[in-house]
Amino acid sequence: MGKGFFHVPKAVNEPIKGYAPGSQERNEVLAQYKSYFNGNVEVPLYIGNEEIKTGNTKPMSPPHDHKHVVGSYHLAEKSHVSKAISNALASRKAWANLTWEQRAAIFLKAAELIAGPYRAKINAATMIAQSKTIHQAEIDAACEFIDFLRFNVEYMSEIYNEQPSSAPGIWNRVEYRPLEGFVYAITPFNFTAIAGNLPASAAMMGNVVVWKPSDSQIFSAKVIVDVFKEAGLPDGVINVIYGDPVMITETVLASPDFAGIHFTGSTHVFKELWKQIGNNIHTYKTYPKIVGETGGKDFIVAHKTANPNQVATAIVRGAFEFQGQKCSAASRVYLPKSLSKEILDLVKSDLQSMNKPGSPEDMSNFITAVIHEGSFDKLAKYIDQAKADKNAEIIAGGNYDKSKGYFIEPTVILTTDPKYTTMETELFGPVVTIYVYEDADWAKTLKLVDETSEYALTGAVLATDRYVIDEATKALENCAGNFYINDKPTGAVVGQQPFGGARASGTNDKAGSAQNLLRWVSPRLIKETFVTPTDYRYPFLG
Repeated sequence: MGKGFFHVPKAVNEPIKGYAPGSQERNEVLAQYKSYFNGNVEVPLYIGNEEIKTGNTKPMSPPHDHKHVVGSYHLAEKSHVSKAISNALASRKAWANLTWEQRAAIFLKAAELIAGPYRAKINAATMIAQSKTIHQAEIDAACEFIDFLRFNVEYMSEIYNEQPSSAPGIWNRVEYRPLEGFVYAITPFNFTAIAGNLPASAAMMGNVVVWKPSDSQIFSAKVIVDVFKEAGLPDGVINVIYGDPVMITETVLASPDFAGIHFTGSTHVFKELWKQIGNNIHTYKTYPKIVGETGGKDFIVAHKTANPNQVATAIVRGAFEFQGQKCSAASRVYLPKSLSKEILDLVKSDLQSMNKPGSPEDMSNFITAVIHEGSFDKLAKYIDQAKADKNAEIIAGGNYDKSKGYFIEPTVILTTDPKYTTMETELFGPVVTIYVYEDADWAKTLKLVDETSEYALTGAVLATDRYVIDEATKALENCAGNFYINDKPTGAVVGQQPFGGARASGTNDKAGSAQNLLRWVSPRLIKETFVTPTDYRYPFLG
């Protein structure tokens, strides 16, 4: 504990700025957007104290204007991955031995930098790289990332303060050691906050990290690196590499010093990683920690006592914010027949009030582009199939165009088959499928919700009858790690709603809570006896 029992600043959620027309924050982010959009940044690998340019590069383009290039990034070869591992391990002793309050200060400073001088930069970069509206960028890249940093520092101090009791004559104490080796962080495109938190949460607890961001998020990942550098994070603590994911992962997982993986991404990839780690288990010096948040097929189920306007808003916001590219996005909905027409009419009215999908620079747009051509083509295929199938009908949207950007209209599919493919398959786009059930089949519908999907990430029930809410809460206990009552199934806030799911949705280690940080330490119990026995005989021997 160094020279005192230190209390960190009390964590509070970062206030969300409004970006109203004419506001200072709106003008600042638009100016930064233009600067980035008209620039040409070159992103190197960050290994130890080096910024490595391999000469093998790929361009970076906004999803909403995919022919426009805003920069390039350098690809790692196997030697660079090995070098990143070596640099991490070489940095481990000094970083692990640094007193915890010094580590805390670095990440608290990072939070203040994002809240102030880097706010427009990280938001504008997220608007360009991931095609987020300013509101979606603000709640993610600025506020959620700041919250992760501040609350994790608070959780870290609480963990260190958690100590065992001691009997007379002895002193028991627990130290929370970093893992013996390095942590591999694999981060997704869709949340800049997650991209920053996965390596930072492990590093905060004294670990060193090899971080591979998504190829589709590197533009905003560079701002994260810039923030950490300015905050004083020592070289080699977080090493950043990009390139062939198979080669990088095989190299990392072959190392005897691999100690843990912090992952957010697809279920299939995570299962393959788990299998690969298992196959290599005799290689490792210690059992690796495996932490992953993966897919979702998240639901909204409405009861006949629900408020139709509330249900419609939950559908529109839950399914279509950030083009449905949240692992928590609502993608299957169950409506009672008695309310279905009114709710669907309200949804269609909301969608008709929106602009066609466009650039996030135009802040009148609610919908922008999906992340890349692969995602666009997959979504178009499912939309076309729904147009052809007899047991499905597109009642809103259904159009798409990738000539300039990867634009998919918000699309509502109405199906008569509760097991229709888009009721079960994760699409990760602005497509929601709705099934209408008979009011009398409420209990059967809850069972259907529970059994339809392999995932168990988020879900929501809307009703005004408290007995019904209680029934749904119990019946749906295992199919949502984050369960919402009379709300949309998205928007978990750090410090308020720890996030994660089970089944095929991950290990449910709850990012944004102390539970997650505990995965990145290896506790050591130290028992000290003050007057040591000198005779082996116990009193019972007489």
